[in-house]
Amino acid sequence: MTPDTLQLVLDSLPFLLKGAIWTIVLSLGGMFFGMLLGFGLALVRLYAIAPLGWLARVYISFFRGTPLLVQLFIIYFGLPELGLQLQPLTAALIGFSLNMAAYVAEIMRAAIASIDRGQWEAAASIGMSKSQTMLRAILPQAMRTALPPLGNSFISLVKDTALAATIQVPELFRQAQLITARTYEVFAMYLAATVIYWILSSLLAHLQNRLEARVNRHEADN
Repeated sequence: MTPDTLQLVLDSLPFLLKGAIWTIVLSLGGMFFGMLLGFGLALVRLYAIAPLGWLARVYISFFRGTPLLVQLFIIYFGLPELGLQLQPLTAALIGFSLNMAAYVAEIMRAAIASIDRGQWEAAASIGMSKSQTMLRAILPQAMRTALPPLGNSFISLVKDTALAATIQVPELFRQAQLITARTYEVFAMYLAATVIYWILSSLLAHLQNRLEARVNRHEADN
């Protein structure tokens, strides 16, 4: 990399970091709404009547069994044909949330199902309702089990946000594309974007490890 190219990367860094902010926003938003919807789907699969459980399984199968890129294109390019025009950022957030919900649902379903049935019986014996049992006894234990795969899913989501560039969302990869189109410095710009993705993923992995260690230490103390 020549000095001129290095200087170009440094000059372009504010634009790349601006894109990285949108990457983080999309990741946090997709994970937040994905967690809410995914937890609901997990409960439906575990406890709802058969028709609702079947619909939840179809939803999960569809979003896990089709490419995220195709889902984004359906939402952004396909829905306008049905009269629903969405802004790029809104379409991307919806797409990431719906996709993440399918994975969260299976993670939470497995985590909740892993809790011994005796926990429910013990809670019922002291007068706790089913909702109280879920919130106070089952869910805290399930979250400890679900934490590693949820953390891995979030890190994957951070990298998957690069797909939002295909629908014009100004996230990190899109910013790198725009700079490349203007400067023709393909390798340098994409390498810089790659390094930023790597740093973000590494920081998240470090935070995940710290959180898991803290949870495990708290469990051991108890």
